[in-house]
Amino acid sequence: MGKIITFDDWIDHFQEWRKDIGYDPSLLGDYKFETKLDELHHSEIEFGDFKGQHKWERVEQIPNQSIRDGLLNLIVYQGDTEFASVEQQKNLLDTAPTDYDRQALIRVNREEMRHGWQMCYLLMTYFGDSGKLEAQKLLERRAFKGNRLLGSFNAPVNNWLDFFTYTQFIDRDGKFQLTMLSHSSFAPLAQSVTAMLKEEFFHMFTGNTGLTRIIRAGKVPTPIIQKYFNKWLSTAYDLFGTDHSSSAHWAYVWGLKGRYDEHEAKDQADKSRLNDLARNLYLDECQKLVEALNQYIPADRPRLFVPDLKFNRSIGEVAGKTYSVKGEPLSAEEYQKHLAQVLPTPEDERLLDAIFKEKDWVLQMN
Repeated sequence: MGKIITFDDWIDHFQEWRKDIGYDPSLLGDYKFETKLDELHHSEIEFGDFKGQHKWERVEQIPNQSIRDGLLNLIVYQGDTEFASVEQQKNLLDTAPTDYDRQALIRVNREEMRHGWQMCYLLMTYFGDSGKLEAQKLLERRAFKGNRLLGSFNAPVNNWLDFFTYTQFIDRDGKFQLTMLSHSSFAPLAQSVTAMLKEEFFHMFTGNTGLTRIIRAGKVPTPIIQKYFNKWLSTAYDLFGTDHSSSAHWAYVWGLKGRYDEHEAKDQADKSRLNDLARNLYLDECQKLVEALNQYIPADRPRLFVPDLKFNRSIGEVAGKTYSVKGEPLSAEEYQKHLAQVLPTPEDERLLDAIFKEKDWVLQMN
């Protein structure tokens, strides 16, 4: 790829990225990629040291370089997840269980592409040469090479149970992240993610209805579904960042990223535990979703559950610690055996392949 100077240059690179990952542009029909800016929650900065001041419309208005660097980093990480998810999911296009599901996947993919486009628009428009460089790098990393910035977005999505679980839980993390950014003191970012949130809800709807249809069909064993929950939820917990994060602390002080419940929160923010609090709110929401899914499981079958926050973590205070899905401490040897029992295995995938050959493994979408 050549050097990016203008946004038109970036668009050329975007087209090359789609070609390189093998995404047929004809799948998108007459869909037009564009930037979308929605209304601000408030015209004034909502929290932090600059609360009450007008939200910044240009990077030059931001008081110091540390804040500008923090803002750039938030945009880069968000953009990286968008392109990565397309790379993870594109291999499922030829194995969709129904035409509805194939069209839903295409819609999810094109909206993720648009979200990445939106973040690169911000980088290209507001951040000069450093933004152009980062926008280019977003199109150079690859999920299937394992060099995307966050662990969840390097993990393989091998089948449609994978996909529905991913969109149920990983896209739900996306909702949390976008909601927190929608309060940002940088107006173009807040306007961008508010528009993105409206599209993100379809992604979560796809995951939740897909899992509901699988469970109601009753063909996929509940213990296998649980393994995919364990796979994706444990990595989703990591997406909220480290415990007692200084980055989250300063992002709040600078007004760049708020709490998930910023509008409803009555208490003053505990800036030392912002990531922990968001992760716990996410956990609560996921538990309610799983309980709703359990209503469709016959009484003689095992219930689904949300794995403990300490299970299979890669960052934070419990990173690398050997806890079970129930949060029980295990020896190193016990833990390795446990992982083989509670995460998807090649044998599980072979069993799913056989089940997927039957047309009734997932209910038709009404």
